[in-house]
Amino acid sequence: MMSNSWRFITTIAKKEVIEFIRDWRTLLALVVIPLLIFPALFIALPLLLQSEAAELDALDLEIVWQGEVNDELQLAFNQSDLIITYEELPNGIENLSDIGDDIDRLREQEQKAIFRLAENDTGWKFSVLYISTSEASSEARSRIIAAVASWESDVVNGTLVDAGLEPEIALNPVTWDGDVSAADAATKGEQAGLVLSLFIPMVIAIWTASSAIQPSIDMTAGERERGTLEALLCLPCTRLQLLAGKWLAVATITSTGVALQIGGLLFAISYLASSSVIGVPSISTSSALLLLGAVIIFAIMVVAFELALAMKAHSVKEAGSLLGPAVLFIIFPALFTQVLNLDSIEGWWFAIPLVNILLAMRELLLDRVIAEHVIIWMSTSIFYAGMAAWFAARQFKREDLVASIS
Repeated sequence: MMSNSWRFITTIAKKEVIEFIRDWRTLLALVVIPLLIFPALFIALPLLLQSEAAELDALDLEIVWQGEVNDELQLAFNQSDLIITYEELPNGIENLSDIGDDIDRLREQEQKAIFRLAENDTGWKFSVLYISTSEASSEARSRIIAAVASWESDVVNGTLVDAGLEPEIALNPVTWDGDVSAADAATKGEQAGLVLSLFIPMVIAIWTASSAIQPSIDMTAGERERGTLEALLCLPCTRLQLLAGKWLAVATITSTGVALQIGGLLFAISYLASSSVIGVPSISTSSALLLLGAVIIFAIMVVAFELALAMKAHSVKEAGSLLGPAVLFIIFPALFTQVLNLDSIEGWWFAIPLVNILLAMRELLLDRVIAEHVIIWMSTSIFYAGMAAWFAARQFKREDLVASIS
């Protein structure tokens, strides 16, 4: 009896998976996108940003120097690839940061920045006028600030030397003894686990919830619209077996995407580890198994809940309207849990739906297996998953919802 029931469930699941992935665009979304998400995020994006930064660094930027001229500072500007046009300070300004009539040529990008310098009895005063919405203008400001800081350091060091003082001792009377990194008790693997725990649970949760939407709709409201659900009901199987088969199909599709996503993550981590950008997280076997269990329980709950919502809908459009906002109930807890402090967190947090699984993933990525927390999140998550499955089973037993619309 059990073998026949399992045969019905697997047959239905196989049929649903084949029908869902027969379109090449579906395969593209199912395989290629999750496989490339983390490599694109960890490898391609930093390379692109590095390329853009290098391109910006190579630019010769035109600026205006207003006010008094200092030879040492002028030399620092020339070494920063700044093309300088000299002008007098404009009349009528209240202070050096008063843009005045220069606002138009800054907004129209006639000049990337305007540097103003004046000397009084207490020393030098300066200001840099720029437009923050322009990358070139912001880059010009950064170069000017760096040149002024270098010049100021030279002036201060020269003053200290003239006074018979050692600049390094006078400016840094308190220094760190030894290697800063050697004072950290955490291993590089634990540090990598902390970095990954801040976003991996969120990405897995959001991807699991979003990737289950389309197959859930297609296998419920979609079949009702196409009029093929009645044919499935004529099979010698129960409604629960039908639900289990559809759940297994959606879970297979979703877990495939998550598995490929994790594969892309491992590739990205290995690439970054080889370039010493980030270490490989070190977690114990028990943490890894519990992490896998947390993902499976989360998938059971989310897939069952989305199947139930899709089954309640009378059309594909209505199902999309129901399940689209439902993803927000995943996103908000996922974002919220990233800012919680795990060091002093209370146990009741691990009983809140969705939050408990996300917090469990964070702890396990840090290789923290706290028995009290594990018992709470596992028992409550299994309960919530069972409630979601029960809710889905009720929808599949309602004739008015299962029957197609004619």
